[in-house]
Amino acid sequence: MSTPLLTPATAARPRLSPRNRVLITLAFCLLATAAFMLINVSGNLGFVFELRGRKLAAMALVGWATGMATVAFQTVTNNRLLTPSIMGLDALYIFIQSVLVLVLGISMVGRVGAYPMFFLNVGLMLLAASALTAVLFGKRSRSVYVVVLAGLVLGAVLRSLSSLIARVLDPSAFMVLQDNLFASFTAVNPELIWLCAVIVALASWYLLSQRATLDVLTLGKDAAVSLGVPYQSTVRRILLVATLLVCVSTALVGPITFLGLIVAAVAYQISGTGRHAITLPMAGLLGVAVLVGGQAILEQLLGQATVLAVVIEFVGGIAFIWLVIRKASA
Repeated sequence: MSTPLLTPATAARPRLSPRNRVLITLAFCLLATAAFMLINVSGNLGFVFELRGRKLAAMALVGWATGMATVAFQTVTNNRLLTPSIMGLDALYIFIQSVLVLVLGISMVGRVGAYPMFFLNVGLMLLAASALTAVLFGKRSRSVYVVVLAGLVLGAVLRSLSSLIARVLDPSAFMVLQDNLFASFTAVNPELIWLCAVIVALASWYLLSQRATLDVLTLGKDAAVSLGVPYQSTVRRILLVATLLVCVSTALVGPITFLGLIVAAVAYQISGTGRHAITLPMAGLLGVAVLVGGQAILEQLLGQATVLAVVIEFVGGIAFIWLVIRKASA
């Protein structure tokens, strides 16, 4: 019996199917979860598990939402450099928090309540982000470098305004404001976790239901229109849902600018396929693994030597610069 001839296509075929790669990533998430919950457990176990469980739920929601949103956002904008956070959404959150503390004061902000403050933050961010995406990704096609520059300029302007507001605040209000501007999984309000879980679940279901449409959108606008996709309305809806996911995660724990860029880039590399039925959950699971695993290492093994958000921003900034250079030289 003759041996089948190995062609380059069969020789380069991945050993693991895309579905199995997702399952392996899920296994890493479960391992990171077990490590976070069980390492250095002592004392009152009920209190420890409740505290860690709340932080774990927040990290899982933020990681999953950020990964899903970034992949969908990059698909409809047809560029893997862009994320909602890079477009200035984090700077917008900082500006909103600064204005609220300036106008309402720290005592009034504390009396507003968790739910009104959450919906106020999400509503304002969603409204501003929707206006920005409508301008940048409307009927007229714009260069990706113009879009990136617009996002960076918007972020710089908003951060400058936030810095100006911080200078006129009294020291106590300034300290409260600074605590709200850094991503923290320790100070998460437990009342908001279930609400965010419902919003993230519904938004994720919608994006997964649009996985076939997202596959078509990767072919470009002309190909998508020729295949019967109502391009403008579909892009607006997906951008709105992706932005909602980032707004919810930002309002829950604070801004983490480059998390989505990191997990999306890795998800594209290890998925073994471009189908969104694989890349969407892969990016979401990677987001959970990065946050939970990183927090377990920093908190339980290194004694909280630094803040996870700082590490992610540092690594993500380097990754963003590398991606820009690689795209410019391609």
